[in-house]
Amino acid sequence: MAIWRSVPFIAAALVLAPVGVIVSAFFAPAGDVWQHLLETTLPQLLINTFWLALGVVSGTALLGISLAWLTAVYDFTGRRFFSWALLLPMAMPAYVTAFVALGLFDFTGPVQTMLRAWLDSDLSWFPDIRGRAGVIVVMTLAFYPYVYLLARNAFLSQGKRSLEVAQSLGFNRKQGFFKVVLPMARPWIAGGVMLVLMETLADFGTVAVFNYNTFTTAIYKAWFSMFSLPAASQLASLLILIIFVVIVLEQQFRLRMRYAESKKTERAQRIRLTGWHNWLVAGFVLSVLFLAFLLPVLQLCQWAMRSFTQDYDVARYLEFLWHSLSLSGLAALLICLVVIAMVYAARRYPSPVTRYAVRIATIGYALPGTVLAIGVYVPLVWLDGRLSEWMMHWLQIETGQLIQGTLMIMLIAYLIRFMAVSHYPIDGAMQRITPNIDEAAMSFGLHGWAMIRKVHIPILKPGIFTAATLVFVDVMKEMPITLMTRPFGWDTLAVRIYEMTSEGQWEQAALPAVTLVLAGLIPIFLFMRQTEK
Repeated sequence: MAIWRSVPFIAAALVLAPVGVIVSAFFAPAGDVWQHLLETTLPQLLINTFWLALGVVSGTALLGISLAWLTAVYDFTGRRFFSWALLLPMAMPAYVTAFVALGLFDFTGPVQTMLRAWLDSDLSWFPDIRGRAGVIVVMTLAFYPYVYLLARNAFLSQGKRSLEVAQSLGFNRKQGFFKVVLPMARPWIAGGVMLVLMETLADFGTVAVFNYNTFTTAIYKAWFSMFSLPAASQLASLLILIIFVVIVLEQQFRLRMRYAESKKTERAQRIRLTGWHNWLVAGFVLSVLFLAFLLPVLQLCQWAMRSFTQDYDVARYLEFLWHSLSLSGLAALLICLVVIAMVYAARRYPSPVTRYAVRIATIGYALPGTVLAIGVYVPLVWLDGRLSEWMMHWLQIETGQLIQGTLMIMLIAYLIRFMAVSHYPIDGAMQRITPNIDEAAMSFGLHGWAMIRKVHIPILKPGIFTAATLVFVDVMKEMPITLMTRPFGWDTLAVRIYEMTSEGQWEQAALPAVTLVLAGLIPIFLFMRQTEK
């Protein structure tokens, strides 16, 4: 029982350990490392990260809120289709959208080539897709569904009634939106924007494709190009400090907001758009969906078919696929087992200390993959060295590396990062197992494992399946942890995409990218199925 009760604390310690390692690097800096960073890369990293975060947050807020308001309150041609189709870009990894955008809109891409032929011009006016604006636009198209999903839920609960209340106060429709509707939806919008900000700070693949230097790319280069683990640790410590400040500010912002719903009401009737307003709104929504999902998918399919006969090697791609599937399956199994044990422990021993431990265990999703890779790798390398010394001293056995070069480092990093992803659906399913259900089961003679097997597992099954699916797909798409901690030769689809895109071989990256997109569609369809029930 003591081991069972300690699961949340062990999980919390796993999360705090890499954070402690990284933070300790900040408070014990190597002077020569910081001097080199200050003289070379750090100022530009801060500037690039600031403008990227500001641009993506502003773009996703504008796009997500406008799309959410249009699909929640207005009725126009194709609204029912667009209301769920606008979530499809969540299935497209941002780094896949990035290399498709470069392949299409770069100087040698088909768009500029075709325009130069048609217009007989050098296209000096055409925007540089490789600049900062290009990165911001691509990440905005990839991340706006976070804001759209949460804002739409807020607007659906208000609907046309909020506008009617505003009009009764003397506001027109535009004034009512900004003075009544938008302030009431601020908690949901803030949550979506916070997710976007975390994803932007944690992103590695997109900025690497654009060769846009941020903290995540600098950490990777410091480790694998400069072979300087101290420099990578210093950069990671500064990034985690920035993220901590952002989290604290967000928590303080939420504490000042108090919103309550007096009672649950039916959704109000939508406002019907007609004439040119109808087609203008439908065209705008379709344009966003086309640029964010349809165009990248069509281009990927074209590239995949073109390069299939030239690049496709059955044995090699089966190996990529097997590595991705097996790694995702192992991670999903491990994470779900740990989270189930953690949720059960919190249910059996609902003390404030246990609740805090569970909350700490689920903050790993806010940590960038590059930071986690450093934080997990450093202590495990130290442990590996101590084990080798112990084996040599006491048993006279030369063991070499016991932990490095194995899947253990990857799985531990995945566990820390994705516990939050599986915790929410499993914990939500656990809330359905009330004390009355346990009492009824015991009245039929069911106790212990028999009750868990025959009563609890059938109730938990939908939540476990959803959690396992989300973790499976997230691990398949995850790039920095896999890239930085994988054993030698353990290449996955995500690693294959990085290798091809880093060399500008867009067509060769299309086939693994299509596979990842198809995998990413699974949680979207599951979500749609759940919302339709």
